[in-house]
Amino acid sequence: MDRHNPDIAQAALRGQREPGRALKVADPYRMDETPTRKLDRLVQTGVSPAFGNLSPIALSLAWADWAWHLAAAPGRQLELAALAARLALDTAQLRDGNDGDLGARDEDPRFRADEWAHWPFSQWRVGFRNVEAFWREAAKVPGVSKHHGEMVDFFARQWLDMLSPANRLATNPVLLRHTLESGGTNLVRGAMNWLADATGVPTQEDIANQGRFVVGGNLAVTPGKVVYRNHLVELIRYAPQTESVHPEPIFIVPSWIMKYYILDLSPHNSMVRYLVSQGHTVYMVSWRNPDESDRNLSMDDYLELGVFEAMRAAAHDAGKAPLHAMGYCLGGTLLAIAVSALARDDGMAGYADLPAPRTLTLLAAQVDFYKPGELGLFIDEGQISLLDNVTRGQGFLTGKQMSGSFQFLHSRDLVWTRRMREYLVGEREQGNDLMAWNADTTRLPARMHHEYLIALYMKNALANGRYVAGGRRVSLSDLKMPIFLVGTERDHVSPWRSVYKLHQLTSAEITFLLTSGGHNAGIVSPPGHPRRRYRIATQPAQAQWLSIDEWLERAEGFEGSWWPAWQGWLARHSSERVKAKPIPASRALCDAPGEYVMQRYAE
Repeated sequence: MDRHNPDIAQAALRGQREPGRALKVADPYRMDETPTRKLDRLVQTGVSPAFGNLSPIALSLAWADWAWHLAAAPGRQLELAALAARLALDTAQLRDGNDGDLGARDEDPRFRADEWAHWPFSQWRVGFRNVEAFWREAAKVPGVSKHHGEMVDFFARQWLDMLSPANRLATNPVLLRHTLESGGTNLVRGAMNWLADATGVPTQEDIANQGRFVVGGNLAVTPGKVVYRNHLVELIRYAPQTESVHPEPIFIVPSWIMKYYILDLSPHNSMVRYLVSQGHTVYMVSWRNPDESDRNLSMDDYLELGVFEAMRAAAHDAGKAPLHAMGYCLGGTLLAIAVSALARDDGMAGYADLPAPRTLTLLAAQVDFYKPGELGLFIDEGQISLLDNVTRGQGFLTGKQMSGSFQFLHSRDLVWTRRMREYLVGEREQGNDLMAWNADTTRLPARMHHEYLIALYMKNALANGRYVAGGRRVSLSDLKMPIFLVGTERDHVSPWRSVYKLHQLTSAEITFLLTSGGHNAGIVSPPGHPRRRYRIATQPAQAQWLSIDEWLERAEGFEGSWWPAWQGWLARHSSERVKAKPIPASRALCDAPGEYVMQRYAE
């Protein structure tokens, strides 16, 4: 059977059975949709864009839970009234409540300019910071469910970020000074930027910026070949850049919600190029950007086609050499599932020829979703029901719809500060390679999207030993190979304290590294990048579990990029280097970066 042929995989998805694959059935999302349910779906999906594709019912329930419990707690009302009075007095006296824990310390970059120290701007700044302090305390009402309390606190912060005096011309002294100095030309440019965004007709500056970063031009340009392709992924093998290489290749699985080239950005920011330059052979999974016909792709499909088949192809191409496996974000979660299945005593059904990798590296990847960070605020039964209605009609979740949730997580920087700069200062973001990648969104198939939200976020099935792969439950305790685990300090998607929980789920040797930065910028951290630092410590196999505080006490701190530390770890777990060989022409389907990464849709 020719597994390079995507038509064969697609035929299996239409119901024809390929050896070793489960028979696919008709679309379950449309089989049981009655006219009344369709009416419900159309109404709910018609309203959802006005709420940023968030469930208005879930939001209303959170506010109602908070409001009713507060209404039934006169003592708590008196406490908050006293706090409000004290903070109002502090505002009048230009104090921001720093005497206690409630006051907001002036570390906000929006208010660092010297002009904010002058009246009346100082009054507005102090008043705003005290309102923030009030709502941090007001969100805490006894009896409110933990999830609803966190939602109230989070969305109160979102509203306050929108109402910040830094976002308005009349109340921002820096904007006023800039407007006077420019004679108001900044407002003219800002109006043109707003008009371009509102009409979808880009300005000349926008057109010029769009062409600054091009996939295959100055992004994802590390030389290589696509050596395998199925319906869901392409496998890229990168050409050697050294005379000798370590025999064990690195097999990389990025998240399916992103295009792989975040790990192969501009040459100076490319992790792939760095690894190849250090004598490693690298295989990269590049996910297909799905369309409506892929609505029935499941988590099992992503596990089989995206990991097992690609890993088998990499091992075959590498001459059956052991692999170092690395996964990033949700790609790391999926890889952890796959490797745990392969590491079982009897392996994974249908893949007896595929051994577990020699080592496992997980970058900003959670396996325990009990506390998944602020992203978990958007995941409950009501929100999943709304998303199911959205994807049932389309067959997928668009990248634009998905990015809305991430913008909520960083609304201060991604929405309000950006709009202030573009519409009031009149300056467009020039962008960089990471921002260009972030704008190159992907879709998620309806069925897979539903399954991973339910299994991982709602049921936490992987950490609880209830995730099923190959007809059997997967246990992370089967991981026995050395593990390199990376968390980032300011990660809102995969909080590092959640990433660290892998220590409690396996007795394998784990080297945990905590680096500065966020979910993306902390990972893209090449040598020479300024203001980078990390801490690292290893817990030996079968050793006593270290709490987070104990790890922080023992971890050794370093300045600079964490990449060399990881590369050194890989080298220590590799064999002696051998002569590098070029990629055989007979195995090349096309040049890197391949075809799948180029798939884009107008949304």
